[in-house]
Amino acid sequence: MSKKSKNPKSFERPPEAPLRRPRVNNALLHKGVLCALIGLAVLISPQFIQSPALQQAVGGSSLVGWFSLVLGLAFVGQYAWQRHRAQR
Repeated sequence: MSKKSKNPKSFERPPEAPLRRPRVNNALLHKGVLCALIGLAVLISPQFIQSPALQQAVGGSSLVGWFSLVLGLAFVGQYAWQRHRAQR
């Protein structure tokens, strides 16, 4: 009897599958661009609004605009980083 028939479990390595590149999450890019555009709109819009009351209300939310802009840029940066790592 051969050794293979005595041992039912084979310790041979299966053939290696071709390496797959991880997919980059395109949703990060979409979220980043939209957040950055919203942030820019909130920051720039007070110069174009005619009504002083509305201009003051939107101007008071500049912190939200900066937060949205920074968050959007962070999403775009994370997308670029993942894409860079996937190309290696």
